[in-house]
Amino acid sequence: MPGPGPSGPGRSPGSGLPGPVRPAGSGRRATPQGIPRGLWALPPVAVLALLFLYPLALVVQQSLTPDNGGGAFDAYARVFGSRAFHDALGTTVWLAVGATLGCLVLGFTLALVIAFVPFPGARAVAKFIDVFLSFPSFLITLALLFLYGTVGMANGLVTEFTGAAEGPFHFLTTPWGVLLAEITYFTPFVIRPLLAAFSQLDTAQLEVAAGLGARPARIVRQVILPEALPALGAGGSLVLVMCLNEFGIVLFTGAKDVTTLPMLIYGKAILESDYPAACVVAVVNIAISVGLFGLYRVVSKRAGA
Repeated sequence: MPGPGPSGPGRSPGSGLPGPVRPAGSGRRATPQGIPRGLWALPPVAVLALLFLYPLALVVQQSLTPDNGGGAFDAYARVFGSRAFHDALGTTVWLAVGATLGCLVLGFTLALVIAFVPFPGARAVAKFIDVFLSFPSFLITLALLFLYGTVGMANGLVTEFTGAAEGPFHFLTTPWGVLLAEITYFTPFVIRPLLAAFSQLDTAQLEVAAGLGARPARIVRQVILPEALPALGAGGSLVLVMCLNEFGIVLFTGAKDVTTLPMLIYGKAILESDYPAACVVAVVNIAISVGLFGLYRVVSKRAGA
């Protein structure tokens, strides 16, 4: 005869095996040390508040505290009514939008070549893009200055062979030079997510489309592009926000007639010592960046990206 099964309050009914014993108060989510999980969020929240939210609050407070003791929104009225702010806002927007469109077109083209056109060194180029993302923006600008600056290599070659007093390349100190530098620097931020998206693409779709006689342009338009849209949206939104806040490229190109919102903040705070006006422009810049990021999150969520 089989012996009696185990007995006790922890026995599982009908199994003869001891079941799990639930400790008292197990309904509350707690760590093994008995500390509620919500308390573990306090340290990172405190660090975030100290390092980010508190300085941001100081910027907002300074924008509402004029040096002359006027009304709280006097600095906003003065800045919003100035021609310099309107020009800086327009320059910032068109440079950011133009650079984003250029990065999307160039990045998509280069990503297609790297991912689908076999050539020696394609993998090394893809690895170099990862390294390129770590470069500071002013380094790329300096490289362009060495090539196309007033005393750069291109102008030097022209003056050497023609005997002219100066070379013909002076576009780097214009808005078009800033646009070229931003496209050069930010294009890899579009290529990287595109390469990741292309690596997940089912090559059987491409083979079927090619087998049915579709031309490469049609395959790109009807097969590859729809799969790349989420990556294009992610890379493009990132480039747009970064271009809105770019300071180093504009500064190092030496484009004196190109004043963006970050450059206006620098001028108001450092050159004019007008801190309330600088903080007003900073608040506007932050609001635009956060608004664009929030809009991107809403659109990407609805698109299922």
